[in-house]
Amino acid sequence: MSGEASVRRERRLRDRVPVRLRHHWKPAASLGVGLAAMVYFLGDARISPYVTSSSRVEADAITDDVQGSVGLYDTSVSHSVQLTYQQTDFDKMMKEFKEDGTKDYIEADLTIDGVYLNDVGIRLKGNSTLSSLRGNKGMPGGGRGRPGGAQGAPAGGGGGDRQGGMGGMGGMVQYDLSARKPEELPWLVKVDEYVEGRAYQGEREISLRPGSNGQVPVNEALSLALTKDSGQKAERYAFTEVKINNRPAATRLMVEAPDTDYADDVADGNGVLYKAKASGGFEYHGNDPTEYESSFKQLNKKGSQDLEPVMKLIKWVNSASDEEFARDLDKYVDVDSLAAYLAAQNLLLNFDDMAGPGKNYLLWYDLGTKKFSVLGWDYNLTFSGDATAGPEDSISMGGGVPGGGAAASGASQGKPGALPSGAPEGMPEGMPSGMPEGMPGGAAGGGQGGGTAKGGQGGFMQHPLKTRFLDSDAFDGVYKKAYRELYQKFYGSGTASEKLKDVAAQARSAGAGSRELDTAVTKLQKTVTERAKALAEDKEVTG
Repeated sequence: MSGEASVRRERRLRDRVPVRLRHHWKPAASLGVGLAAMVYFLGDARISPYVTSSSRVEADAITDDVQGSVGLYDTSVSHSVQLTYQQTDFDKMMKEFKEDGTKDYIEADLTIDGVYLNDVGIRLKGNSTLSSLRGNKGMPGGGRGRPGGAQGAPAGGGGGDRQGGMGGMGGMVQYDLSARKPEELPWLVKVDEYVEGRAYQGEREISLRPGSNGQVPVNEALSLALTKDSGQKAERYAFTEVKINNRPAATRLMVEAPDTDYADDVADGNGVLYKAKASGGFEYHGNDPTEYESSFKQLNKKGSQDLEPVMKLIKWVNSASDEEFARDLDKYVDVDSLAAYLAAQNLLLNFDDMAGPGKNYLLWYDLGTKKFSVLGWDYNLTFSGDATAGPEDSISMGGGVPGGGAAASGASQGKPGALPSGAPEGMPEGMPSGMPEGMPGGAAGGGQGGGTAKGGQGGFMQHPLKTRFLDSDAFDGVYKKAYRELYQKFYGSGTASEKLKDVAAQARSAGAGSRELDTAVTKLQKTVTERAKALAEDKEVTG
């Protein structure tokens, strides 16, 4: 009305609802009621995805495979690696690593054997190896204590600004590394981190192993060479010159990283490869795959397979009676593969195998046979301890280690203070006190199986699969057969000594020649000679 204030009517509640929703309110209401019911009745339930397809197709195929004129792991030629990155990125990465142990990638440009690759990812690689970079803040990547153990294990090894020696923690080698010398740091180079689908000669990851120049790990290279020649799967390797930014060059051991492409080379590729993690164990935690992510990493076929086979294996190994274990193991595991793996670790004096603190092993699940094989990797602690240890003796990092190895198990007494041959001076001859459960000086076994197995770890960590296999008389014959065959291939034939000469020459050719390297090679040769002699006198080995 003219001259009167107009009155605005408030919108009704129903008018505020969108027209489309008003027309379809019944389905929406039903959905809301259903969701409310699920939250009420299943709010604390865990929904776990399972993948059961047997597809062999990889989700992350290589689309750009960069080639070069020199084979990446051709040990007969010289190699060079140049990494260039922004110092601010490196400083930030190191700061975060020292604060909480995270190992994130940073961008870098890579020139490898003259081939340029922009924007690769690099990150620190290792666990106890890196502990000196964090001072006394504990183990990187796994909290403040040792993996799977109590908190507050001493870091040892001093601060991150010293270099040129090695300390020890729990029997693990701890290089005294420094952020001031990045050319000496252990690195993982990921070619496709920032460029999807890219690889270099079929490789997406390259590992630069701990140890440089005179400390370069000739023992690891020797172990890889022997393992490969024996017919077992082993990473390829080569010595290389490494330069980072404007730092001096260093001689390093470059090793193939167990990854998706590595898995494709196992057998005919028709399987799934799982890598054990140092932070986990072999205990059964139910049927939720997320409970095993801290123990195993699936390396391939992530879009079609999952951890279910590993979960079933763990459950059976931990629950089967001795009779069931002896009768049915071959339904789950390739027994010959397991026997060969365990025999090789003993022959190579590797105290840090699947039962060691680093849990250095891979599980290969064959999709055809539905059985597991055990594969080795990470051999930087081989040729440790007593060179006279027999097939039923424990391998330790030295008989003088409190609560560990042969001395603890009642097996062959190790040599006091015995250390990995081919490793530099300054390695530990004892272990720190207050070690977590399952570590030397702590409660043996760490909850992973009891008893002492022939060829086992004694007072070191135990692994139920290894311990039960070696303790069972049912498998004594297959283990001894594998041991005798590998002894002949490693030592009886003289191959170990010949391979050591080749490895030493490769290291010197790459620039590692020095009195320190010569001393390490001489010690390693002495260990190889003593091992060959002791085993040749063992009728159980030679027959």
